Amino acid sequence: MTEDQLSRVFLALADPTRRDIVARLTVEDATVNELAEPYDVTVQAVSKHLKVLEGAGIVSRTRAAQRRPVHLEAEVFDLMTKWIERYRRAAEERYRRLDAVLAAMEETTDSTPHSEGEEAS
Repeated sequence: MTEDQLSRVFLALADPTRRDIVARLTVEDATVNELAEPYDVTVQAVSKHLKVLEGAGIVSRTRAAQRRPVHLEAEVFDLMTKWIERYRRAAEERYRRLDAVLAAMEETTDSTPHSEGEEAS
């Protein structure tokens, strides 16, 4: 997945209606009319949302007889997960290094001799 594709995917998922449509498509494929049912918008508005999702490669439409169901392309989420995972691992590594620095500082503080009359905390 190129950066432009990744940007399109994240942009498409920035809209709550599109995220809801994607969530509903994880259960089963659906037609535009079926997807439009729970929303207080026109079928054309849902169709526009689907075009954005389709342009990002998140959904596809097939011609199964007269029905034309919308299908979720799960591979896109695998690619997004790999991208996110790379940065999550980098952040975790930074936290591990910070933990090591803090532990070393604590050891230094604990081993510092206290002057007379001072109590160790």
